[in-house]
Amino acid sequence: MSVFTVDINKILRDKAGDKARYVPGFVVNWLKKIIHQDEINQFFVQEGDKQGVPWLDDALEFLDMTLHVEGRENLPAPDDGKRYTFVSNHPLGGIDGVAIGQVLGHQYNGHIKYIVNDLLMNIHGLAPFFIGVNKFGKQGHNFAVQVDEMFNSDNNVIIFPADLCSRRNNGVIHDLPWKKTFVSKSVETHRDVVPMFFEGQNSNFFYRLANISKKLGIKFNIAMLFLVDEMFKNRGKTFTLHIGKPIPWQTFDSCKTHREWALYVEDIVYKIPEKK
Repeated sequence: MSVFTVDINKILRDKAGDKARYVPGFVVNWLKKIIHQDEINQFFVQEGDKQGVPWLDDALEFLDMTLHVEGRENLPAPDDGKRYTFVSNHPLGGIDGVAIGQVLGHQYNGHIKYIVNDLLMNIHGLAPFFIGVNKFGKQGHNFAVQVDEMFNSDNNVIIFPADLCSRRNNGVIHDLPWKKTFVSKSVETHRDVVPMFFEGQNSNFFYRLANISKKLGIKFNIAMLFLVDEMFKNRGKTFTLHIGKPIPWQTFDSCKTHREWALYVEDIVYKIPEKK
């Protein structure tokens, strides 16, 4: 097979079409540096056709990441005959997803699925786990169908309900308000929800950039361009994943809207470390 590598020139052509030719060369070179194109591609070539949990293991080793897991006893047994929805805050926007996938991938023998940025769908090692979300254009017509298939499958589902990674406001790092999809689909498919809290943060530069972009009313998520660079800044660090007790799907009854239940679970997630 041909090994997938990151090619900024091709991504610009695919996403911007004919307008890509107007992007100055120095901007293209800057983008290559920001996403660490050469280092990332070296890892992809090294991995070759490896996929799934072994790929996640290698990715964490590549990132020299140490992960402590608190509350591992709260993880449902893989042979209990049930399927679960795992929800987490999203402080880092990348490495946290890799780490959570590695933990749950081992626990459930690779039977996990994510909803992720569609650009990541091109990464061969991760493709078996993902259905993609188009963050740069119109959502594909079959996305809703893919989500239904994912929740109706035998896989455990991993979702970051905020969609985007956490922001810092008034000195506090917190997710954007959680979306209700995980509640609606978990009730529909009778999946208990397992709350998780991932301890970590990005650089001050990242949060300043995100806030400035918001104040200027820039619709394009500029901060997302720097997530790979943030991942490399977090190399060699230690993080902690806190796992809470499963919430029965029957909890999400008609006394609240699904939107309100989503915020209820978000609140539970952020209180998990306080209970340790």
